[in-house]
Amino acid sequence: MSRINVFILAAGLGERLRPITDHIPKPLIPILGKAVLQSILEKVSTLPVNKIGINLYHKKELINDWIIHSDFSKMIELFPEDPILGTGGALKNAGTFLSANTFLVHNSDIISDIDLEKLLESHLSSENMVTLAVHDYPEFNNLAIDEGGFLKGVGRATKESPSSPCGMGRGEDEQLYLLPKMERWLAFIGIAVYSPESLKFLPSGTSSVVYAWLNALAAGYKIGTLDVSGRYWSDIGTPASYARAVIDELRKNGEMVFIHPSVGGCKHVELDGYVVVENESILNKGVFLRNCIMLPESITYPITPLPKGGEGGVFENCIVGPDFKIDLSESEMLGSSGEADAILIGTGGSDRKYYRIKRHENLAVHMKCIDSDTDFQRHIEYTRFFQRHSIPVPELIAVEPDNMKAFFEDLGDLYLYSWLKCPREPEQIEKIYRRVIDILILIHTIATKHVSECPLLQSRVFDYEHLRWETGYFMERFVEGIKNIRVNNLSALNDEFHRLAVKADSFPKTVIHRDFQSQNIMITKGEIPRLLDYQGARIGPPAYDVVSILWDPYYRLEDNLREQLLNYYINEVSKIYSRKHLMKKNPPTPPLLKGGKGGLLDNRDILFNETDFKLAILPCRLQRHMQALGAYGFLATVKGKKYFLKYVPEGLRLLKEDVSFSKDEYPELYNLVKEL
Repeated sequence: MSRINVFILAAGLGERLRPITDHIPKPLIPILGKAVLQSILEKVSTLPVNKIGINLYHKKELINDWIIHSDFSKMIELFPEDPILGTGGALKNAGTFLSANTFLVHNSDIISDIDLEKLLESHLSSENMVTLAVHDYPEFNNLAIDEGGFLKGVGRATKESPSSPCGMGRGEDEQLYLLPKMERWLAFIGIAVYSPESLKFLPSGTSSVVYAWLNALAAGYKIGTLDVSGRYWSDIGTPASYARAVIDELRKNGEMVFIHPSVGGCKHVELDGYVVVENESILNKGVFLRNCIMLPESITYPITPLPKGGEGGVFENCIVGPDFKIDLSESEMLGSSGEADAILIGTGGSDRKYYRIKRHENLAVHMKCIDSDTDFQRHIEYTRFFQRHSIPVPELIAVEPDNMKAFFEDLGDLYLYSWLKCPREPEQIEKIYRRVIDILILIHTIATKHVSECPLLQSRVFDYEHLRWETGYFMERFVEGIKNIRVNNLSALNDEFHRLAVKADSFPKTVIHRDFQSQNIMITKGEIPRLLDYQGARIGPPAYDVVSILWDPYYRLEDNLREQLLNYYINEVSKIYSRKHLMKKNPPTPPLLKGGKGGLLDNRDILFNETDFKLAILPCRLQRHMQALGAYGFLATVKGKKYFLKYVPEGLRLLKEDVSFSKDEYPELYNLVKEL
């Protein structure tokens, strides 16, 4: 494929985005710390590019300075304009630069995942004068396309209007092209490939690129299209569309919070929902942010008087700038969920859908499960059981078993994982983790004592078979599925997996959550943790839960803090399970499950043995980290949630640390893991 030039249209005033564009030119508006222009340059640079041209007008000094300091500066040629020339005039002004060969034009306010190489190949393999990337977008559909995919006319076509994206708007004379009935009406997405001959169809001076299309059509040339309907596309031309593009990027990354590294701490800041704080922003003491985007160098200035001279305020469903605040509705921020009066929430790996709804004037979470979801009934029964024994799970409001629906208390949107995204003081982190471990202790003691009240839970034992399933899952989904490694000495490795499962299964068991990690713990008002995703609870070794939260691939604790928290758990459980303590507060009860490997802890005796518990930690670490890596492989390759791959490095680091402590006992596993 011969080399091409690329031209990025970056001169626009961004009038629909004011007051944002009074401070930042549209191409430099950030999405999670990265300017839109940076994303576009990264995308087009994967093509066989010779040079990249960029036109400038609005705040051109800022764009010019950004380009000088970018990695792309040597391949960019700038075309300043005064006055602004429009999309067609910009190409005509750069005629000498563009006339040498085929060129691709990309608007600077477009975020998409379309295949640019496919668009280029489609043009080069055709006889088209121009090939437009188009999609079905009813709000903007104004291109008449025939059955062969060729442009036949444009609904409105002269120079750009602030009321329409992609340089397609009403002109000075409001000219409307009357067109025959066509098979389809589609919208231009702001990306096209041109043959150099197309430049001759543009007039000198200010014009729209649409002139070139229509003049070429009138002269008998073909304007082809590539229909990319279904691919992701967003223009950032309005505050609402910009906010949705930012939140779309968060969702694509499996995140709800982005805090730029330059931002100071969050000691006195509360978050909920989707929160983005861009570079050099200032979070005042006492501020509450929910579904809020803070642009660079913004400040959460007081918006309402606060008691005791507080400096913060409530910022909800809004974009905050250096000296302005743009209020939006929640649906404008988050987009449509496809459900009437419902907002889709959650970012995890589950196939269940969770919607925030209004129910009897209060917010609630509506859980929808597929018919084959075997966890549905467990979710309901476990909720009722845990609530009876003060485990902080969401209140169950109503159940529709025939429809596989349930309604729960709304705990908000702030996971411990997201809470930790904002820089916190060490004492803050220790305090929240102690509260989290208190929940774990309740599950391992009080819930265990009363588990006979919940037969569904009592019958689900995390035993040898399940432990062996985990290591098989690791081999299939991670070693083979992600790393594409085939193990030669599989028999010896399976023997080690067998011995590991036997050992892990031999320890006493309690009720365990089984996925007790930072993405399953909500942080509610007052920094109170609550528990989610507990329908997978089983009877298993309590060390498995402790490992899950203290050696969590989602967040790396400092070693000394982990040690302190581990000792906190041991000390608190030892107090509860001491004979004296139990006799005072809980009379002895018959054993809940005895005999065989790893029986349930028996309240008649001194039940917690620190030495045995510590011996269980390393086998549980090995099991847990192999399970997590297997899950990341499955979610990324089978479920298409690629963002889980970003947790692989930390999960693998933890597993390598685990096997380094156990290489004498499991040498084949050690050799495998060190090569991953």
